[in-house]
Amino acid sequence: MAAAESPSAALRRRDLCSRGIRLAGKMRADVVDLLDAYVEQQGLDASASAAAVEGVPLAAVERWDEQTGTQRLLENLAAYRAFRTLLAQMLEEQREQLGEADAGLGRALAAVLLQVSAFAYHLEELLRLESRGVPGEEGDEEEEDGPPPPPRLSLFEQKLRGLGVLRELAQWAVRSVRDLRQLAKPSPATSAAPGLAESP
Repeated sequence: MAAAESPSAALRRRDLCSRGIRLAGKMRADVVDLLDAYVEQQGLDASASAAAVEGVPLAAVERWDEQTGTQRLLENLAAYRAFRTLLAQMLEEQREQLGEADAGLGRALAAVLLQVSAFAYHLEELLRLESRGVPGEEGDEEEEDGPPPPPRLSLFEQKLRGLGVLRELAQWAVRSVRDLRQLAKPSPATSAAPGLAESP
């Protein structure tokens, strides 16, 4: 059985979770604003359907209340690492399509990308505190040669994929707040208190 968490480690974990909750809340507000601007600038219908984004775990998960703290952190980290790559790709596509024609949207995308990167680092800190190794990113060995080229999509497909990315990111920000609230509780990560799945 794992040793009880020291008071200092518990305090550090709660502090990291509290800051992470604030980061995720701010990120979701910014993503919602960006979604509105993106839909308008791209000429999309706000109700347009977008396919699931390849490479991003869905925020919705079965048996959420049965997950351990480590599982929550690992899933969050995998998602935000994927979002970091996808947002960087969206930003590059945006620059190619519009140049400086809509610098405001580009700045908003870049700001959200920075928040996603900061949040991924924050999750890594929490994993280290949990005495878990931080998993390497897929493709680390190929970093010197750069990432593989993305599949070629039509302009409309790029717009729909971007819509899907931002929608799923907004959902993940909501889930991250719930996950971090759960992790901040003083009970061991392996125990699941009843009713947690209904927490806002």
